[in-house]
Amino acid sequence: MNHQSSSRYHPLLLAATGLILLLAGIPHARGQQTSASPSVSVSNKPYLVEWVYKVKWGHADEFWQIFKKYQISVLNREKELGYVTSYTVYRPGLHTGEDTRWEYCIVITYKNQASSSHGAEITKQLFPDQAALKREENRRWELTEAHYDLPIRVINPNGDGDE
Repeated sequence: MNHQSSSRYHPLLLAATGLILLLAGIPHARGQQTSASPSVSVSNKPYLVEWVYKVKWGHADEFWQIFKKYQISVLNREKELGYVTSYTVYRPGLHTGEDTRWEYCIVITYKNQASSSHGAEITKQLFPDQAALKREENRRWELTEAHYDLPIRVINPNGDGDE
């Protein structure tokens, strides 16, 4: 495999490694149950989401300052309230090609899927100056070349592919 081809898979390897490390620290509901306990419903299972951002060259620091001010503050408050059980921010350690480049990956573990829906209300509580919020968040999106939110499912590698 040549360097250009292998560099295409480097971000995926980093994200997969980070996810494995994150999941190693999460108690699995199955492992905590006794044979007499009822199964955990889907609504009570941890809900993982990955946010990935590709930022315009030379603007990563400006992007991060805005992101930290608003998004990290909201995640911290969600964690205080118990909606988020943990989150980890990743940044690549090496560079890749332009087609696979990303600057920030945030893997968030929500208490359950319903807990992931409180961001907007918490944002309004934390930042009453909605005009400033909108202006700065618009700037952050101007600096963003690509972004996705990806729900992540945990599967049992020795099972049939389901959780």
